Amino acid sequence: MNETINREDLYLFQTGKARQAYLTFGCHYQKKTKTHRFTVWAPNAKSVSVVGDFNFWNPLAHPMKGDKDGIYTIEIEGLKKGDLYKYHVEGYDGICRYKSDPFAFYAECRPDTASKVWDFDDFKWSDKRFINQRKKRQALDQPMSIYELHLGTWRMPQEEEREFYNYREIADMLIPYLGEMGYTHVELMPITEYPYDLSWGYQVTGYYGVTSRYGTPEDFNYMINELHKAGISVILDWVPAHFPRDEHGLAMFDGTHIYDHEDPRKGSQPDWGTLLFNYGKPEVQSFLISSAMFFADVYHIDGIRIDAVSAMLYLDFGKQEGEYVPNEDGTNINYEAVDFLRNLNEALRTTHEGFLTIAEESTAYPKVTSDVDDPEGLGFVYKWNMGYMHDTLYYMELDPLYRKDNHGAIIFSMDYAYSENYILPYSHDEVVHGKGSMINKMYGAYDEKFASLRTLYGFTMAHPGKKLLFMGGEFAQFVEWRDKEQLDWFLIDQYEMHDSFHKYVAKLNEIYKSEPALYELDQDPAGFEWCLQRDADHSVVAFIRKNKKGRGRKQQQILCVCNFTPMEWDKYKVPLPKKSKLTKILDSSELDFGGDGDVSESKVSTKRVKVPSEGKKAVYQQV
Repeated sequence: MNETINREDLYLFQTGKARQAYLTFGCHYQKKTKTHRFTVWAPNAKSVSVVGDFNFWNPLAHPMKGDKDGIYTIEIEGLKKGDLYKYHVEGYDGICRYKSDPFAFYAECRPDTASKVWDFDDFKWSDKRFINQRKKRQALDQPMSIYELHLGTWRMPQEEEREFYNYREIADMLIPYLGEMGYTHVELMPITEYPYDLSWGYQVTGYYGVTSRYGTPEDFNYMINELHKAGISVILDWVPAHFPRDEHGLAMFDGTHIYDHEDPRKGSQPDWGTLLFNYGKPEVQSFLISSAMFFADVYHIDGIRIDAVSAMLYLDFGKQEGEYVPNEDGTNINYEAVDFLRNLNEALRTTHEGFLTIAEESTAYPKVTSDVDDPEGLGFVYKWNMGYMHDTLYYMELDPLYRKDNHGAIIFSMDYAYSENYILPYSHDEVVHGKGSMINKMYGAYDEKFASLRTLYGFTMAHPGKKLLFMGGEFAQFVEWRDKEQLDWFLIDQYEMHDSFHKYVAKLNEIYKSEPALYELDQDPAGFEWCLQRDADHSVVAFIRKNKKGRGRKQQQILCVCNFTPMEWDKYKVPLPKKSKLTKILDSSELDFGGDGDVSESKVSTKRVKVPSEGKKAVYQQV
């Protein structure tokens, strides 16, 4: 066995239990010998060597020594931070390939693909208190309003010679904006290294390196630290479902399929042209779980959103009959992926208190957010509620005349709202590929579109579940997200309606965070009560949100009334559980938000009336 590697670390890696494999594999400076040690897993390779600008890319200069388990290692003198290197791998198939380091901490900017020798400097973090409060701050009974963004196109330099802003520059612009808008969390689309811009980061080749497009690892440290100092939690989009076929990446790393499956029915994802990880290999589990742990350990990330969980769970995802291999009991569930996800969530939960794991899972797979103590639970903290997103957008795209015939689309989400811990997402996926921007999805002319989107956002903010909105949606950008251009910020400065809408979203966040009734009981049916559920003819819904009861604490109740038509219903009556004094806290038709200001306090009253349809007395809110 190779004595440069701790026996226990090697055992953990080979049994799928390694949680910090990045400390063993990759390139590491050795203080005692003043060398850099390189370690790589290539079990079926005939030979492996380190090549780089320091040896003129000569495969004969620094051959690595391999053990019986295919762990190759070497120590090289005289290297410095930033030196370029790759592994020259003579594969089992006899083909020689130049491979990037799977555990590299940093790499060249595309189109170049070499890894870089990178020794982490002693960055001075100042977020200890923030990290220590993570468990309380990210508890299920706390507010969560997430701003999703793509770092490269949120804002872009106007100088022709610059493509992107640096992580530090982004931080200095982003943090005051998030504070102004009232967001609690920011979710970054993938920043792990990737070669193809138009994949948006979802085809990863470097699972341990932040992309060099926006700067260095130290620059990324700065951004995270500053966000934490400002009270903003950071979620990363993380992609353990599949990887690209790029020659320098994980594919055919040692001339065989060590990261994916040899059988293309198991190892290929035809919809994306990518390869699927083989979760049945313990080394692959160690590689991926250690990647997630790396970003929590080293970069102080507060959570990960796991992309394409359905593609992991289902063997036939995106495939036709005959294009996949059923499992041993003849069904389509990938039990190896289930095992991996449970192990991943358990590892993060037990080592980083309050750390969030969020599943983008588009089916009704059960118990996604049930704890791993449940033998069927996957262990995620939250799941994206894709059903809510699809139903509400479908409803809002309809001519209001026909919404009464589709009333179920706006109320159905409450039938399953407590089956999982949900996030209500209006994400990047909904504003690309011809789907239209959020504002353009709304039916009607200009003013009606804005009124409808204000209603939808207000409804969503009051609905049980945490919140997520993709950049541009907060000021009603009319064009879809363009992955080569920055957002249309000029709309806020030049068009009053966009400026007013921008203020409306900030006000929604302000109210949401200040009213515990809107978030404390998101996972408890006791926090929600329908007042009007089935008034399809008027396309109106009304419900009450409640906070937790407690000793010496009065229960707060917030009434939400949503009219999903442009019609004004004069003297409309809303049944309430008891007569109460009502104080208006938000009206989406206010002039400041771009509305017509037609609903005033004088038009709102509470009185006891007789309800003929029920034959009993009730308290009604009349508006």
